[in-house]
Amino acid sequence: KIGVFGAYRGQTMMNQLYGHPDAELVAVCDKYIPALKEVEKKAKEHGATVALYERFEDFIGHDMDAVVLANYATEHAVYAIKCLNTGKHVMSEVLPCETMAQAVELIEAVERTGLVYTYAENYCYMDRTFEMWRRYRNGDIGTALYGEGEYIHDCSSIWPQITYGERDHWRNRMHPFFYCTHSLGPLITMTGLQPVRVTGLRTPLLSQAREEGLDPGIAGIEMVQMENGALFKSIHGNLKREPSSVNYELYGTKGCMETQRFGEENLNVWREGEKACQGTLETYIPEKFVEKEMASREGGHGGSDFYATHFFVQKILGRPLGKWAIDVYQAVSMGICGILAYRSCL
Repeated sequence: KIGVFGAYRGQTMMNQLYGHPDAELVAVCDKYIPALKEVEKKAKEHGATVALYERFEDFIGHDMDAVVLANYATEHAVYAIKCLNTGKHVMSEVLPCETMAQAVELIEAVERTGLVYTYAENYCYMDRTFEMWRRYRNGDIGTALYGEGEYIHDCSSIWPQITYGERDHWRNRMHPFFYCTHSLGPLITMTGLQPVRVTGLRTPLLSQAREEGLDPGIAGIEMVQMENGALFKSIHGNLKREPSSVNYELYGTKGCMETQRFGEENLNVWREGEKACQGTLETYIPEKFVEKEMASREGGHGGSDFYATHFFVQKILGRPLGKWAIDVYQAVSMGICGILAYRSCL
């Protein structure tokens, strides 16, 4: 039995839970009444009974096993700890924590309670990144030496909408490195490597845009050294580009993998053979290799939202597919690279 905190972004997770063979949506909480009305309408369409709450304090007392956190991105760790302390498993939306202190508190809460915490970084489960994860773990390109992750999304046309016209909305107040796990996260899950050192740089601030209440147009860049010495470059922000860029490259000791840069669905995999600089190049559109039928039906960011939710449920149930869930250690590793890159930049 699962509850969702946050009825706007949380709609996506609710859609995965309606009709799920192993889970049931039982409660939703949001302070915004129209959002709850929309949940009520959708629940009726699915023949589901869902309790609706305006206050978190009332919601957390509902009879449920787990909570999906889809609230403000700056408040995930605070509410994750509250949920864990009341005996609820947690799946957190992006980001895991806002400060280093929260990172410590979150990990300690997971370890103390022994409950399941997973991180819904859906970019790790896109068809191409999930395939890169599978192939790297198969040893197809050897050991990682260098990687790049890029998430460029110009939100200026929808900025008033996604900030609700609030000048103090968290999106207007975040530092440029804050939203780093879309670009860095897939590289960490692919390789399983732990980051040990971060350097941060940023592009100039467009002050005029901020004065007009629009997207300030800043990009943050993290250069991250991993435990084996490999280097990953992560760039994310609101630079001018259409379509938006979700791009990844990973170089290993035996070859490399790259996605396409302008919306193409192909993945390129080059593998060196027995002779240096000679090998094979594969260019193909990856197919889903886990729960293909369910993931294709549920949709949501190309099925990646389904995977984040499904693997959370499977991990709670102790099933093998739970191995693909992103745990608290990887989640925090992804998130604090942005925090420390900001410190580096300052």
